[in-house]
Amino acid sequence: MTEHATPSAFPGGPGLFRLDPETAHLNHGSYGAVPVPVQEAQHALRTEAHADPDAFFNTMPDRLDHARGRIASRLGADPAGISFISNATEGAHLALDAIPLAPGDEILVTDHGYGTVVAAAARRARVTTVALDPLLPDEDAVRETVLAALTPRTRVALLDHVSSPTARLIASPRLLADLAARGVTTVVDGAHTPGTLARPVAEGADFWFGNLHKWGYAPSGSAVLAVAPAHRAAVRALSPSWHEDRGFPLAVEYRATVDYTGWLAAPEGLAFIDSLGGDRVRAHNAALAAYGAELLARIPGLTALPHTEGLPMRSLLLPPGTAETQDAAAALREEIAAKLRTRVLVWARPGGGGIRVCGQIYNRPEEYERFAAALPGFLA
Repeated sequence: MTEHATPSAFPGGPGLFRLDPETAHLNHGSYGAVPVPVQEAQHALRTEAHADPDAFFNTMPDRLDHARGRIASRLGADPAGISFISNATEGAHLALDAIPLAPGDEILVTDHGYGTVVAAAARRARVTTVALDPLLPDEDAVRETVLAALTPRTRVALLDHVSSPTARLIASPRLLADLAARGVTTVVDGAHTPGTLARPVAEGADFWFGNLHKWGYAPSGSAVLAVAPAHRAAVRALSPSWHEDRGFPLAVEYRATVDYTGWLAAPEGLAFIDSLGGDRVRAHNAALAAYGAELLARIPGLTALPHTEGLPMRSLLLPPGTAETQDAAAALREEIAAKLRTRVLVWARPGGGGIRVCGQIYNRPEEYERFAAALPGFLA
């Protein structure tokens, strides 16, 4: 294992958030955290809404259109081809509802997929689950494994752009192109790519959805769905909309009297990343995650997983027999939180689960050092 120099702390990083300073928050990938300027932008919008609800809601279609355009420009997406949604699970439902499926059709997923996203597929068709060994060495090995699992009945492939537990690229451009050539419609879960990849929308996907409230610094409940032109007319809101006649994207976004302030403030999150230097933030976060994984990999019984360079998340396999079930993984996660005041993701897997650490500008190298020194005691 190649050792890297200890990363520097991001100047002023912790002060940009309102996180509990007594807790080491090494799990940004699960829920994100909202910087203070974005919190304040959302608060101002809520104040405006409470001051004159009629004026606020009557102008909502135009305001959503403006905010959507700002988001599209930063994601490198077509503003006519994206809509605000609440989260990745909603994106999966909207995408799958827009794809015509016949009895006997199959949807291909992987065992790295997010639980509620996979459940959305299971509601609509028979699901074929591809087992991806976490130790597969590279993108080509992942691609070959997915393609080998296709059957004559595979109509849709629902894939992670970057997998949540194992923090690696799955829906590569080459894999998406190969699936398209075989007539398979592709739905890509990009929950972790806005804010982590310079071009976060998966190239070649028929449908892609991504959370803005994780690495994009947006308020909770902020995400986007991007749809290729051929499918846009088929996308319908999950509930009837007052703007149904205007079609995608407004018909999906407009939900009468709900709290739109998170979506309207979401562009401020991506703008805040730009103000700090997007490349600088991404490089810093990736270096911190790599440093944390390097320390953990020195612990006997832990195995560092192959990873995608430049991502701010790293995962390792825990010793055999650890975190084999969801309950056991949750118990270990909460024991670490209670006794060590450290937040990490522990994920379940038969035979032995894994642990994931993230890097963010509010983190400091000593938080990973303290965690790595204490973790063996929790595994004994």
